[in-house]
Amino acid sequence: MENNLQRQGLGMNKSKVINRRTRTDQKKSKGQVEADISTALIAFEKEHMGRGPVDVRSYIVEDMLLIRLKGVLTMAEQHLAKDAQGIQLIKQVRAKLLENSCAMLEDVILDITGATVVSFHTDISTKAGERIIVITLDEDLEKKLSYS
Repeated sequence: MENNLQRQGLGMNKSKVINRRTRTDQKKSKGQVEADISTALIAFEKEHMGRGPVDVRSYIVEDMLLIRLKGVLTMAEQHLAKDAQGIQLIKQVRAKLLENSCAMLEDVILDITGATVVSFHTDISTKAGERIIVITLDEDLEKKLSYS
């Protein structure tokens, strides 16, 4: 993963993003895995986006991860969000930043869950100041964790 990050020029400190790893040989509960995902997303947002969200909640639903990040807008973005053109600019920039980081986030999710990412879906609400990320996986993680 580190070579992958270096090739992409992300300069991401792997230990900051993944400070608690879930390995397939370790038995973690669904709640522990959800907490690990939230912790990793907070670290990612702080390191890559410049500031962390106020709150992050992660949920495992079958083969999906639903992640809700609250308080993600910077002060500059809050000012930009006062008109339609600014809102579109924020959405475009945030979508591009996440798109450029997909490979790194896929590695983080794989390290935490042991599952491969199939797709990312995201949107940001400039009104609520929150981002929703839906990640689909190649296996039913909820079922896998319930049998652990």
